[in-house]
Amino acid sequence: MSSKKQDKNGIKIIAENRKAYHDYFILEKLETGIALVGSELRPCREGRVTLKDSFVDAIDGQLWLCDVHIGSNVYSNRLDHDPERKRRLLAHKQQIIKLCQKVKTTGITIVPLKFYFKEGKVKVEIALVKGKAMYDKREAIAKKDAKRDLERELGGRYK
Repeated sequence: MSSKKQDKNGIKIIAENRKAYHDYFILEKLETGIALVGSELRPCREGRVTLKDSFVDAIDGQLWLCDVHIGSNVYSNRLDHDPERKRRLLAHKQQIIKLCQKVKTTGITIVPLKFYFKEGKVKVEIALVKGKAMYDKREAIAKKDAKRDLERELGGRYK
């Protein structure tokens, strides 16, 4: 089983896309459900989900999660799922329309940030993002290093 614990809100994080925070400016976040097949639930419970290089695509008024790897289930032999298949995200129509209109702007896309269990259901936190330039990434790293050095100097008293 996964070593990740539930927090006080009953949320158990399955996977996070930490690289997205480094590569993109997060403009807006949205929690959606996801349509999974039965053999995908056990790997989710075990934390065998990878969000690296994944994205959300809007096709025919629906949101589809692409390039997310959900490991195979050992116990579902011939009825096993394709680990890289597209998965439908469940959101309200107005939310989908709003996101699709914003994505038409150049340089803006939708990426998943987190996979987690909430009240027994798998949820995906997606975000509207804009790509960072290389100098923005260096600036963010420099700020993080300065903050770490300051905390080290102060002995961690002021977090």
